[in-house]
Amino acid sequence: MTADRLPPPPDSRASRLEGWHHRFTRVAERARRWHWLWPPVAFAAGAASFFLVERQQWLGAALALGMLVAWVLLLTESLIARWLTHRGYPALPRGITTFIAQMVHQETLFFTLPFLLATTVWTSGQALFTALMVGLALLSILDPLYYRLAARHRWLYFAFHAQCVFLVVLVTLPTVLHLTTGESLIIALIAMMVFSLPSLMQLLRPMNTARWLAMLVLLPLLAGLGWLGRAWVPPASLWLSGHALSPGFDEQTRTPEGGLRLTPQALAAHGLYAYTAIHAPRGLEEKVVHEWRHEGRLIDRIPLQIQGGREAGYRAWTHKRHFPEEASGRWRVDVMTASGQRIGVLRFRVSDTPEQATLADGRIRLPVGLPGLDLRRLIARPAEAP
Repeated sequence: MTADRLPPPPDSRASRLEGWHHRFTRVAERARRWHWLWPPVAFAAGAASFFLVERQQWLGAALALGMLVAWVLLLTESLIARWLTHRGYPALPRGITTFIAQMVHQETLFFTLPFLLATTVWTSGQALFTALMVGLALLSILDPLYYRLAARHRWLYFAFHAQCVFLVVLVTLPTVLHLTTGESLIIALIAMMVFSLPSLMQLLRPMNTARWLAMLVLLPLLAGLGWLGRAWVPPASLWLSGHALSPGFDEQTRTPEGGLRLTPQALAAHGLYAYTAIHAPRGLEEKVVHEWRHEGRLIDRIPLQIQGGREAGYRAWTHKRHFPEEASGRWRVDVMTASGQRIGVLRFRVSDTPEQATLADGRIRLPVGLPGLDLRRLIARPAEAP
């Protein structure tokens, strides 16, 4: 007489994983009904981080850190899915994973837009970069185009993904880790190069030895081109909150003073002060440079050291005493990071005719763009030390 063999006990761990799988799928399906809310929520979070970065440093950093955590989850999703399927557990449907990726892409683009809009020098090539990022943000909310990109043009989809990685690293590291804009840019370019790998693999399929070698050449070339074009990338943590030209300067109060028509004779007698107030996150120390240019040609390069945290911006100035004999023409002072990203620009004209020469009157002017609108006045300010 033989006893019937009992069925093996169910794998409790597999049951729990399947239960979590079904719950997560249901939550994702319900969230898809409200996906239109996500872009404005992400934009509001980015604006809150931007406005609160000096008032409530910990809150601004927490929002930026949450942005990084979302990316870690997205980047590990494919690894988790492979781990589950390798052990016989079901993975999430591709439609759900694409929807999650879309939400993270929307979060990235709309979170970083306030930083880009504030730090873009709109009279330079940075305007094209920011306009392109606005275009990508709009693409991320147009479901037919986004899902067509994800399904039919995988190499472009992965390139889109790599660009989002570049943005999130560029914007969050100065706030969370107090890295300089140059250090953040280098790390962002490396991250973009790594996450461009799937895009190149899709573009060069089927892979063979020659195409592997081509990809190994294209990746550093891509990073090199990004570095060469760094002047077109806004320094997402620095912006010019005020600037002035003046013949005199009160170093005790750090304010420009006096007035002068910029004729060659006046410059030879008095020189010229270029005053800039540069906003930076609290805790960030950054080297910046005033580059004096005449008709586009570099004449002088004067380095400065700034510290972040002051509401009205760190007040810095340079005094140029010696001008060329032929000083007439168009001048500008480019305010640059040490790594070569433009923070702002001051323009003036020198002429023998006083009526055509710029008046350097010491008046502090606001830049064009979001800092010029000074929306931070809508939020109550803490007491500020002089």
